[in-house]
Amino acid sequence: MNQNAQTDLNNLWSADRELQNKAFINILAATTDRVDWAYDVWDEIVTNLGHKDNHNRAIAAQVLCNLAKSDPQNRMRKDFDALIAVTKDERFVTARHCMQSLWKVGAAGKEQQSQLMSGLVRRFKGCVEEKNCTLIRYDIIQSLRNLYDAVKDQKVKDLAMELIETEVDLKYRKKYGTL
Repeated sequence: MNQNAQTDLNNLWSADRELQNKAFINILAATTDRVDWAYDVWDEIVTNLGHKDNHNRAIAAQVLCNLAKSDPQNRMRKDFDALIAVTKDERFVTARHCMQSLWKVGAAGKEQQSQLMSGLVRRFKGCVEEKNCTLIRYDIIQSLRNLYDAVKDQKVKDLAMELIETEVDLKYRKKYGTL
């Protein structure tokens, strides 16, 4: 790992928001492609999924999703439940940041794709009683759309269509269908 990446990774958890945000942007850019240092920081990032600061939880979730492509040992399979738990975060903005990045996990490989799709189905069905159910469902369908665009697997599209058809409110069914 180069010195700039190491500095940015150290600054991801800084109390200085400007420094933290700059580091976050740099790390997201660095992890658009595979990196060889994923396991050097993996456990720290997973730990931060449960940090007391919701900003740190959101950062950890998004970075972990980006690192999924750099995970030949399939650690994500073990840590996926901790990641999807962030989609139920007490701070809805944190939950959405996580949800909007989850598709990257499914794009990392077939096993991850299967696990992601199962997790999104559970989340779609389980969010009925939540305050922001329609936004959660919208993000889930958007995540499936992003995954489909990345992997071109018809199963992903079929699943999205099946979930949309389960929506009882025609207004929202139509809205989800636009994705």
